[in-house]
Amino acid sequence: MVKRNILILLVALCAHAAFAENEADTLYSRFRLEEVEVSARALTKDIIIPQTLKGAELQRLNALSVADALRYFSGVQLKDYGGVGGIKTINVRSMGSQHTAVYYNGVQLGNAQNGQVDLGRFSLDNMEEIQLFNGQKSDIFQSAREFGAAGNVYLTTRKPYFKTGERVHAHAKMRFGSFALANPNVGVDVKLTEGLSFTFDAEYVYSNGKYPFRYRRVLPTGETAYDTTAVRQNGDINAVRTELGLHHYYRTTGFWRLHAYNFWSERGVPGAIVNNVWRNGERLWDRNTFVQGQWQDEWFNRWSTRVLFKYANDFTHYKNYDERLLPSDNQYLQQEVYLSLANKVRIFNWWDASLAYDYQFNTLARENLLLNAAPEHFSRHSHWLSAATAFNIKEYLRLQASVLMTQITNVQSPMSNPKITPGIFVSFRPYPKIDLSLNAFYKQSYRYPTFNDLYYTDLGNADLRPELARQHSVELAYTISNQKSKIKNNVGYEISASASYYYNRVTDKIIAYPKGQQFRWTMLNLGTVKINGVDAKADMSLSLPLQFVLRTRLNYTYQKAIDVTDPNDTYYGHQIPYIPWHSGSVVVSLDWQSKRGDHYGLTYSFIYVGERYCQQENTIYNYVQPWYTHDLSLYGEWQIQRWYLKANLEINNLLGQDYEVIQNYPMPKQNVRCTLAVRY
Repeated sequence: MVKRNILILLVALCAHAAFAENEADTLYSRFRLEEVEVSARALTKDIIIPQTLKGAELQRLNALSVADALRYFSGVQLKDYGGVGGIKTINVRSMGSQHTAVYYNGVQLGNAQNGQVDLGRFSLDNMEEIQLFNGQKSDIFQSAREFGAAGNVYLTTRKPYFKTGERVHAHAKMRFGSFALANPNVGVDVKLTEGLSFTFDAEYVYSNGKYPFRYRRVLPTGETAYDTTAVRQNGDINAVRTELGLHHYYRTTGFWRLHAYNFWSERGVPGAIVNNVWRNGERLWDRNTFVQGQWQDEWFNRWSTRVLFKYANDFTHYKNYDERLLPSDNQYLQQEVYLSLANKVRIFNWWDASLAYDYQFNTLARENLLLNAAPEHFSRHSHWLSAATAFNIKEYLRLQASVLMTQITNVQSPMSNPKITPGIFVSFRPYPKIDLSLNAFYKQSYRYPTFNDLYYTDLGNADLRPELARQHSVELAYTISNQKSKIKNNVGYEISASASYYYNRVTDKIIAYPKGQQFRWTMLNLGTVKINGVDAKADMSLSLPLQFVLRTRLNYTYQKAIDVTDPNDTYYGHQIPYIPWHSGSVVVSLDWQSKRGDHYGLTYSFIYVGERYCQQENTIYNYVQPWYTHDLSLYGEWQIQRWYLKANLEINNLLGQDYEVIQNYPMPKQNVRCTLAVRY
């Protein structure tokens, strides 16, 4: 009864919270403004400036999935097990993948079973923008749970845009390449009424995943233990993705959206290459389905409200045919219901406040088909309540403070105590006419144990405490442009650069610990990790005579992430596994537009990941060599009346380097992709 009354009170508070910034211009800009206008405003509006890839820049990259594109952000480590079908997860600033939340059109993608989102299954063909925020978004008008993660990745699918007289847009694309890759994509946008539009997008992905690799190991003495070549096996994938959307804008202040997503795949699980084992017998079937919606409006130029909802149904079937491993044939069914209500009020022109409440219900059914036993069922209730305020003191100072209460209760465990996490964000601009800002934040966040952490057979620990992460960050950002010169002689430039120093500390780190018998492990709260790092990035756009445009994007990351759990450990003070000290990327593109409107472009990209270790002890036996790749792409786009034709050729890993992101999981050598596209 007490719990029910608390829930009713929280909802009532949200419903009656006065709210609103003038969202009319913001909503209209999302619907109508051009990219350059949005990016120009971002440097002055955001307290913590996000890393962004959008529009044509996103399409120019040698990237097939969202995971491939995220490699070009600073402070990001991507776990990639190889090939088109290999699982890919993101780790931001060494916090761990469970501390990074991924949002799809404003609603978080969830996985209560293991807390990880496979970014390899999200295609770029339907993607309009990717953003990465460290800490949280600068706008306090957001759902409550968005205040809870240490880092947020926002994936925004394309929205329909129609010129006067247009009612239908359609596109088709065919991509093929190495390893028998076949990837067709089709989509259509239909304008139903003046404010209502419909979108559809679908794609199919096939690859046999058979790529050659070199299997070479050198002993600490310098002698070669083995050196041979082989072909990767069991890396095939069959996958189908379909998406439907309804978009309705009314007046200049309100809109609602509905989005349905379905992804089905069958794939092999390419195992580790150890002890001359070249072939593995693990198979994985996935079906991920969700329906989500958003409604937003404002009243009296002061008060705005946003409602989100989602239902997700995910099915996974894992089967192991390999007789050398423990036989398994398991099925998992996850279901999720999510509701969010957020309100914001503009108290004065310089002072905003917001209040939001989120509720989520998760279930997991796990069945072992080999044992023929009754399925195990787990369920969880999650509540988030946030309050935030923002101050804008002229053009000099922006302040933001938030507090989040989180309560997560597993039905199979005693009720947990609520957790309170604060956040403080500051942006100072000493010279308003110059786009120079000093930004800083402090934030706490929790990572709650997953169902696997708590209840996995002979592994879980129902008494686990959540991980607590404390983040400290300071950033200096500067942008300069020369628009007058561009007007006079068709030459202009825009340069933006920023550098961040951060210190993170994670306590009660959840780790797997051996219980004494071989292959018998349990989950414990033992770890403490200290992370010091520097992120630096720079972007330049240079407009040249004869309709040439040169763009460059530079990213660099330094990280020292050490284990400080127990001074008696042999790995105390050592770099944690798979975190390089140095990493970075370079993207250079040259574009040209003819007088008749045709476009041509050449893009070169370089990614570097420095030395690291694959185990807790930093010894020569666990050393992993640095790796780097050179990629090249060439495209042309032609317009024939209302038809647009495009051809793109990509050469990845141009020099054919042998490398591994994860030890014993070889990556593809040189490979080629070709894309032909038409849109109307």
